[in-house]
Amino acid sequence: MTGDLLLEGGAEFGGAMAEPDRRAIELAGGKDVPLVIIPTAAAPDNNHQRAGANGRRWFESLGVRQVRVVPLIDRTSAADPQIVEQLRLARLIYLLGGFTHYLGQVLAGTPAWEAVMAAHAEGALIAGSSAGAMVLAEYYFDPQGGRVVKGLNLVPDSCVIPHHDTFGRSWAPRLRALLPDVTLIGIDEQTGMLSARQPGSWRVYGRGAVTVYMPTKTTMVTRSKDIFTLD
Repeated sequence: MTGDLLLEGGAEFGGAMAEPDRRAIELAGGKDVPLVIIPTAAAPDNNHQRAGANGRRWFESLGVRQVRVVPLIDRTSAADPQIVEQLRLARLIYLLGGFTHYLGQVLAGTPAWEAVMAAHAEGALIAGSSAGAMVLAEYYFDPQGGRVVKGLNLVPDSCVIPHHDTFGRSWAPRLRALLPDVTLIGIDEQTGMLSARQPGSWRVYGRGAVTVYMPTKTTMVTRSKDIFTLD
């Protein structure tokens, strides 16, 4: 059974993010399952160790007993057999935020990403915040390069806009012009959208809202028990 997905809008590891993260832990199998953090997006400015440590402390504070941060920082380490094995055995895999295009280019087509996909196919939950969420869509916006790039495509026909309630909202008009037939997903900070065990369906958890920009309409979804779809 393919696992669930969690897309988060940023400002992770604190406050209202406990709600989506606790639910993700539950869906992944509980506090005893292996959780692996991928810090790749923080590597370009040499922030991956600090960011990974923050993630470990956060998930340990939520009661997770097996949290590892893999030193996956470039395409060479993405082929490391030990890293590949840890990802293959993980039940919850979390992609940190940072440099979006770097993360996408490091992971695409590597043994590490193949291991993530194999774990996901067997039920592992894949989660990402900010840049980590962006690369999971079919397309992502590379803010450094000012361009749209093909993502890892776990969410087809979509493009994630993180930090939507702060600066992300300003990306929407440009992305609507660049991707007129694609659904844009604006996710507020301290907010997550978690797949709801029905094909193409999601629920919102956390502090804020998710704004769905479809080609013909825009819908805002707040935290509730209601399931929503992207079509």
